[in-house]
Amino acid sequence: MTNKLSILEAKKDNRDFIVEWNDGHISQFNYLWLRDNCPSEIHPTARERTFNLLTVSENIQPENFSVDGDSNLKVKWNEGDHTSEFSAEWLRENCYTLKNSTPYKSPYTLWNSTLTKSLDKIRISCEEIMDSDEGVLKYLQQLHYYGFSLVENAPVEKNSGAAVIERISHFRETFFETPFEVINIPNPNNSAYTSLGLRNHLDLPYYEIPPGYQFLHCLVNDATGGDSTAIDGFKVAEHMKKEFPEFFDVLTGVPVKFVNRDYTQNTTRILHAPLILLDKDNDFNLIRFSIAYMSIMDCAPNKMDLFYRAYRKFAELLHDDYFTVKFRLKAGDIFSFNNLRLLHGRTEFDPNSGHRHLQGYYMDRDEIKGRLNYLEQKQV
Repeated sequence: MTNKLSILEAKKDNRDFIVEWNDGHISQFNYLWLRDNCPSEIHPTARERTFNLLTVSENIQPENFSVDGDSNLKVKWNEGDHTSEFSAEWLRENCYTLKNSTPYKSPYTLWNSTLTKSLDKIRISCEEIMDSDEGVLKYLQQLHYYGFSLVENAPVEKNSGAAVIERISHFRETFFETPFEVINIPNPNNSAYTSLGLRNHLDLPYYEIPPGYQFLHCLVNDATGGDSTAIDGFKVAEHMKKEFPEFFDVLTGVPVKFVNRDYTQNTTRILHAPLILLDKDNDFNLIRFSIAYMSIMDCAPNKMDLFYRAYRKFAELLHDDYFTVKFRLKAGDIFSFNNLRLLHGRTEFDPNSGHRHLQGYYMDRDEIKGRLNYLEQKQV
């Protein structure tokens, strides 16, 4: 016997239907919302809404309505000579009464240094990704939920990482070109192109929307040093919120100045943005942290001391061993991560002891989430 959801009763209110369900839930559906989202007015192939809301008034009402034996709500509107039909499944799936009364649960798996002992959770073979959509889905789930994946046994020829990453979607182009070469060079325009150690950071913090994901394909790593570090910025932000709430409020509210003066570019990029950005559910959305590109702070004088104390604590935690995963890339690895969440760095290496060469690619977060949504829905 199945407990199929069904509508017990639908009643008209002034501007809404009140729907009672057989499981006791009560839903409220606004008339304009229903008319705007009528399932019959979606283009069959473009899958875009075709209805123009401006063709009806804000006072649209049901002329009459009924609930049939299959629990479909049928509504004849008093404007536009149109009848809408809403299935019980559609109404329940899109019930905003329920969505707004259900406590939010973050989809992210936050982690600290203990992940070092269980890196198999975020490892995947290149063959898995190339051979099936199931492999791509596994890769995307690691990237989205952990913010971190290590692809193993990829080819080591130059530019060969592109075919692996394009199993997801297309790249995000920047002035660094695609792929960009992470290699020790003379007169570098970025400290990544040196043998120096790199503090944990986000790439391109001076962009209004930095690249969502980064992929570092290791072609060779024979030099002494050059080990990688990764830290879950969301986990550190969560710690700040719990243990240092006053500092957390500063980091989410005070804009920080970031500047890029790349000598190879005829431009100066300047952006003001907080170090921690939250989304509509007050979950973590972006950690914008880069000591290298943070410029001279210019907030209000009465905020400066508190900001610097908060900033210093945040920087300290973002380099704390308790939160840091350390590992060494080997040839054929693709270090893949959420650039807006995971801060990455490396130890200094000796360029005279051996060769170290990575190739980098960027992709927007929308591409990761969009492909993940599609493949997860396909599984249902």
